[in-house]
Amino acid sequence: MEAEYHIPVLLQEAIDGLDIQENGTYVDVTFGGGGHSRQILRGLGPEGRLLAFDRDPDAAARAAQDSDFVRAGHRFILVRENFRYLKNYLRFYKVVPVDGILADLGVSSHQFDVAERGFSIRSHGPLDMRMDQAGSLTASEVLNTYSEEELARIFVQYGEIPFGRRLASAVVKAREEASFEYTDQAVDFFIPFAGKGKENKFLATVFQALRIEVNGEMENLKGLLAQSLEVLKPGGRLVVISYHSLEDRMVKNFMRSGNVEGRIEKDFYGNDLSPVEPVSRKAVMPTEEELTRNPRSRSARLRVARKKEL
Repeated sequence: MEAEYHIPVLLQEAIDGLDIQENGTYVDVTFGGGGHSRQILRGLGPEGRLLAFDRDPDAAARAAQDSDFVRAGHRFILVRENFRYLKNYLRFYKVVPVDGILADLGVSSHQFDVAERGFSIRSHGPLDMRMDQAGSLTASEVLNTYSEEELARIFVQYGEIPFGRRLASAVVKAREEASFEYTDQAVDFFIPFAGKGKENKFLATVFQALRIEVNGEMENLKGLLAQSLEVLKPGGRLVVISYHSLEDRMVKNFMRSGNVEGRIEKDFYGNDLSPVEPVSRKAVMPTEEELTRNPRSRSARLRVARKKEL
């Protein structure tokens, strides 16, 4: 059942990165299919606790029916909210400070495979792409109402498409004839802009850029990273799996400097004042075995940092 819903990416590497203490308190801010959370629970003793966040009602419904999480009782709490509210909810449940935080920033296999969610380039469905169905902004609304300048920003910044401005202009012109409503309609429109043999990669990039905008993913990540410093114990671990170069750059900068810009502050004597330090300098990537088992893991990058001791 788990494999059908979602295959957790870099599972053992993430667990190793958290360095789980039996009676510690951990947070999985991206519950999804529950794969990482399940493994964290297995490493915890009777006094250990796990809080998980997910704004997708499908994920919450799955957790309520999963015996592993039901049996965990008071040791497991699922917060049906965006992880941008991390600090508030940890304080509400009186678990600050925590021993470790895990974030898997990808879209779950379930979300990709359900056509009605609008994430996939391979099926017919509404241009939705909302992680949380209660949200108001959809990919359709972005394409149909954003100005040419705003669309160019999305394609260039989030899609890293060099001709993003030309693409934005084409969208504005096309919607005068017909609005963008369905995924396959968007695929038909965008595919002529792809290089030969690069159609799927280009379409995935465009859809990813729209999804990032719809869900405010970059701002949410910035908020999560900043709040992690406030809720982690000294020596606590932060583990982040990213799938986009912009996300990975932010995470890398933060883990070496304590801010997403990568600005390293020093004292009068030249000592590094960063409140965090990377556990390893290089990102961990999926093995060939994992890529064969789960091709969707191909762009995953895992980084681990430790909050410095006082």
